[in-house]
Amino acid sequence: MTDTISMTTRTPWHLWLVGVLSLLWNGYGGYDSVMSITQGESYWRASGMTDAMITYYNAMPTWMYGPWIIGVWGAIAGSILLLMRSRYAVHAFALSLLGAVGSLIYGLMNPMPELPPAMAAMAWMPWVIVAIAAFLLWYAWTMGKKGVLR
Repeated sequence: MTDTISMTTRTPWHLWLVGVLSLLWNGYGGYDSVMSITQGESYWRASGMTDAMITYYNAMPTWMYGPWIIGVWGAIAGSILLLMRSRYAVHAFALSLLGAVGSLIYGLMNPMPELPPAMAAMAWMPWVIVAIAAFLLWYAWTMGKKGVLR
């Protein structure tokens, strides 16, 4: 008779760190998305946007909300699924990256107006978002390959 040994993979400490930090980061993206859609111009003005920037966002075509929403809510779902150690985190982060890249491409084809000096660093934000989305997809994929995600 042989004993069946159940192999379980321990959850590495960095999964909790990455999961919580990604949920905080992506949670802010969700907040920004909801406020932008529901409050629009008043939220943007309170955020310090100029008239030219508000005009740019108001001119965004309706179809562009698709990649934006997929990117934001895919990332939130991915963060939650990662903390739950679910293999579906990989799929959610893949959708998030797809949405982020779609938004970046739109932004490259339709450049924003010049930003005021206080907001100049925001010009890099779409690239930062894509980089973080790519990292989170890679991380979830790696944890899946190591058997950490179920």
